[in-house]
Amino acid sequence: MILEKVAQVESIDKKNFIKHYLKKQQPLLIKGYAKQWEAFPLWNFDYIRNKTKGQEVPIYDNRPADANQSSDTPATYQKMEDYLDEITTRDSDKRIFFYIITDRLPALLNNFTYPDLGIKFFKRLPTLFFGGNQARVLMHYDVDMSDFVHIHFEGRKRILLFDQSQSRNLYKVPLSVHTIESIDFDHPDYEKYPALKKAKGFEVEMEHGDLLFIPKGWWHYNRYLEAGFSMSLRAMPSPVRFLNFLDMMYHVFVMRYTDKICRKIGKEKWISYKQKQAYKQSNRDLD
Repeated sequence: MILEKVAQVESIDKKNFIKHYLKKQQPLLIKGYAKQWEAFPLWNFDYIRNKTKGQEVPIYDNRPADANQSSDTPATYQKMEDYLDEITTRDSDKRIFFYIITDRLPALLNNFTYPDLGIKFFKRLPTLFFGGNQARVLMHYDVDMSDFVHIHFEGRKRILLFDQSQSRNLYKVPLSVHTIESIDFDHPDYEKYPALKKAKGFEVEMEHGDLLFIPKGWWHYNRYLEAGFSMSLRAMPSPVRFLNFLDMMYHVFVMRYTDKICRKIGKEKWISYKQKQAYKQSNRDLD
């Protein structure tokens, strides 16, 4: 893979962000952004543990999805305090996915302000994501096709970013928003997946308080280097930008549910077929 460092600033005003990053749909890292919040000292595991004690949460890990179950079926469930104790005291690949703050931890809504960057945020869905020091998230792009900012806390996290022009080089799986599951993006096997050598993207390492802008439709692979958690704030889908709105509708209601139906019927055969097609399509471009 051919990776560049993501553009990085200490601060940026709305006008320049819109001109150079939002309109151009380019990623940007704003170092230590969250440190300006009055309640920034509360963004830590201890605060989360105290406020969520007794909550049962769905847990995911690095194992491939079971063909006989929905792709979003959790591996298990744990009490939040037990989960946090585990990932902060020993090696763990466990993670929590799409924890909706407004539903499960509304007190946290008082502890941040939405970035004034010219993005109209969808305030119903601020979400948290947690991971142990061995957790990783499959290379994917988000099905709702919206811009979003990702603000990280506690331990370090590595993220790889690619725009949609790199889909073939990444072995995109048909009717899906992810790549072939067996690819190790930390240690890519270029003999088995030769198209990866042509993939051009960006690399970023996030630390406590950093904010990363990820444009809509961009591929991202997350690897927790240390136990940590992040908050994602998503842009509101806009019918005004008609083609973007249609793209979102296609991904959410056509592609997603077509794949769900085929997965339910075909199970392992459907998953295997899609993986083989992804491999063929990507390698065909090398000829």
